[in-house]
Amino acid sequence: MLRIEQVTAKALERVGNDKYLLTAAVSKRSNELANGAQALIVVDSKKVKFTDIALQEIAEGLILVSCEN
Repeated sequence: MLRIEQVTAKALERVGNDKYLLTAAVSKRSNELANGAQALIVVDSKKVKFTDIALQEIAEGLILVSCEN
């Protein structure tokens, strides 16, 4: 797994450098993971925070976030 700063930079690029949109997407996906959704990446969810998993999924393009208004 990449350093969190690298993952965040990659995820920001995916959402058109919109920090608010990224925050909302990570929050929504983290809640889904906390409520039992399966992670789309191979990771031990007991050792990695849900927010980090969500951020990684967005950075890898597994979660699509719309940049349109």
